[in-house]
Amino acid sequence: MSTLDLPFYVRPMRLTDIPAVIAIEHTAFSLPWPESAYRHEITRNELAHYYVLCFRDPLASSKLNPLSFWRRIRRTFTQATEPPSEVVLGYAGFWMMVDEAHISTLAIRKDVRGYGLGEFLLLNVLEEARRLGAQVATLEVRVSNTVARSLYTKYGFRETGRRVGYYHDNNEDALIMTTPVFTVGNYWQMIDAHRAALRARLTQQLQSGWRVGPIGSRGGHNQKTAT
Repeated sequence: MSTLDLPFYVRPMRLTDIPAVIAIEHTAFSLPWPESAYRHEITRNELAHYYVLCFRDPLASSKLNPLSFWRRIRRTFTQATEPPSEVVLGYAGFWMMVDEAHISTLAIRKDVRGYGLGEFLLLNVLEEARRLGAQVATLEVRVSNTVARSLYTKYGFRETGRRVGYYHDNNEDALIMTTPVFTVGNYWQMIDAHRAALRARLTQQLQSGWRVGPIGSRGGHNQKTAT
């Protein structure tokens, strides 16, 4: 997804991103991964590919309302380990196993959920998986997480199995969801249509002075897909 006119982008996760990732992790999941897990994924797991969704400082643009959504982020969230112009808003990762991309996690910062950023991140993950040679993408998701399931269904994931008692905090089942084969049918035409619609939505929100509501007041597209 081209981001020339949008103030956020996706790039590979770095070790210096881990504090911001862990801060999001503990608000997103009841079974959070420890910092050591992300260090291992980045430095030692050859199958792992992890990314962060970042916000770039738009204050130099006179087109943005000074009380915009993005300025609120700038004021309220500063990471000492990041360049001043960059803030981590979310992250995702997958394991590349032969020609299958298994999405292991996807989360958005609590106060910016529900604005399409989870979809933006998922789009980028699917496109990166395709670039690396994946033919399908798969994941696990809690049965009760209807928001995440709805997002995944929108992007062609269908239930292909169930792991009984998969989540140890409450013995909840996990649904296994899988995309169609990327090279069959019109899957990427569908992705292109969703990309265009999402770009229009994000652009409209920014132009209308998109602001952050009270923390925890919005739902979000976040769901760890493996523990």
